Amino acid sequence: MPQIDITLAEGRTPGQIRNLIHEVHAAVLRTADTRPQYIRVVVREVPRTHWATGDVTLAEHAHQEQQ
Repeated sequence: MPQIDITLAEGRTPGQIRNLIHEVHAAVLRTADTRPQYIRVVVREVPRTHWATGDVTLAEHAHQEQQ
């Protein structure tokens, strides 16, 4: 039973998330020799203030780019 966990910074539309789930499901179905009902896709959205790279949050980085 494949389970795919995806973590993204928040900010995508519900439609974008739904498309992502669909495309990932289709890719696993094509390549993992499993049944569709066994594929699990979990999408977690993280606030941009809670995700940092190099001690700079994504929110801070976006603010710096706007200046």
